[in-house]
Amino acid sequence: MGVDPANPAAAARLRQPKQAPREEMTIEEVRAVIRTAKQFDRAAGVALRLAAVAGLRRSGQRSKPDVRVALTKTANRRHVRLDAETLAEIDALRQVREAVSPYLFSLHDGPPNPDRIGWWWTRIRKAAGIDLKWRLHDLRQWTATAASFSNGHDIRTVVGRLGHANPAMPMRVYAHVVEGTDQAVADSLGRALDASSV
Repeated sequence: MGVDPANPAAAARLRQPKQAPREEMTIEEVRAVIRTAKQFDRAAGVALRLAAVAGLRRSGQRSKPDVRVALTKTANRRHVRLDAETLAEIDALRQVREAVSPYLFSLHDGPPNPDRIGWWWTRIRKAAGIDLKWRLHDLRQWTATAASFSNGHDIRTVVGRLGHANPAMPMRVYAHVVEGTDQAVADSLGRALDASSV
């Protein structure tokens, strides 16, 4: 009973203490960074709003003009539904950028350099006054958490929106969200029993 000594990696994992879940950005921080991005560059505002609303990775924002179709990290395409305000901002930016590039965030006729969005993030994060620990990828993680069970959305929908083929990985990453929701379910069931008791 114990760890197979033939697998030192498994033994090392068992000895490591369990890490606490990483914090998520607050809605105030997300709003502040998007508001600052709009002041910095209209395209930056749209790019960061897309990262938050659609959970897009930096590479997913390189696609040609229909940003409703995003590329996953395995180069598969996925359709992402967007809210009316995001669509309006995209259409307004598209009208301005069409003369320059068929790509929404590019300054030339080819796809934008993915470092452009990272460059925006670095400067905007500082100008917005949010904690410098936040990474661009944290907007995507905020999306997953904000769109999770705690707001009444099922895991399949959230996983599909983020472009994961298998819900197992996001379930591991966002287990703390599920645990919080589980308490809400327990409380709800308890209230149902209490209301019906004599």
